[in-house]
Amino acid sequence: AYIQHTDEFVSEPLDVRDSYDVFVFYSMFHDTPTDDVPWYAGKPKTTLERLGETKQGIVLIHHALLAYPDWPMWDEIAGMKARMMRSYHPDERVRLDVSDPQHPIIKGMTSWEMIDETYVMPDAAPDNHIFLTTQHPLCMKTPGWTRQYKQARVFCFQSGHGHATYADPNFQTVLQRGIEWSTGRI
Repeated sequence: AYIQHTDEFVSEPLDVRDSYDVFVFYSMFHDTPTDDVPWYAGKPKTTLERLGETKQGIVLIHHALLAYPDWPMWDEIAGMKARMMRSYHPDERVRLDVSDPQHPIIKGMTSWEMIDETYVMPDAAPDNHIFLTTQHPLCMKTPGWTRQYKQARVFCFQSGHGHATYADPNFQTVLQRGIEWSTGRI
């Protein structure tokens, strides 16, 4: 893993960016990217618009689902329209239910509970492959799904806020398998 801020990522040369297997996004940027930045900052809009042109995986975790709220391209990547959060609720005990036990990301797992920050927001569109659901009243009902965006596999997971979540072994398994799935390894 090579952790990079998006500003550093977009200023890398193309051959370096093309060497990555997967892009994992976590940050919640509010402004739609633009190329109107100093020359040394790269071309954020152009670079991000290249996502999906290769088979490099795309992973959107937690805050990243809400990034670029006015950018239709991010709606397409996430497989959601109107990605507006109505409210958020820290430290909620959430039961996640396996809705597709054959999906490679969740195969062999059963429903579990964990602590996380939840979002009340629209659910993933029905054309996504939803593999996790919840009935928690303060959470979107479809917290885990996959989809295809152009040539790229996309894994979206609403979970992932803090230490209690990242310490949960089921969360760790889903995140690891989601990254592996997005690269085509499973």
